[in-house]
Amino acid sequence: MPKGYWVSVYRTVSDPEKLAAYNKLAGPAVEAGGGRILARGGRVVAHDAGIAERTVLIEFDSFAHAVAAHGSAAYQAALVALADGVERDFRIVEGVD
Repeated sequence: MPKGYWVSVYRTVSDPEKLAAYNKLAGPAVEAGGGRILARGGRVVAHDAGIAERTVLIEFDSFAHAVAAHGSAAYQAALVALADGVERDFRIVEGVD
């Protein structure tokens, strides 16, 4: 079964305090959903129309697990804390098996 991934690229961070509040809630929510952080905030080299900002890559055992973790009450609470503190491109993608 193909794995599922959260890919999040932050275009701007306008409120670092909201991002910090989100991180406190999102980490446990991701872990509870079976997610494993593969990359978070390290070095980025952007090409084409890419933006070299904070990038996060999280792996789940399946696409369904990734979707379910995003819809969980715990992660939705993290999104409320984040609110308008960032502008980001967030995707859930299915891996290749």
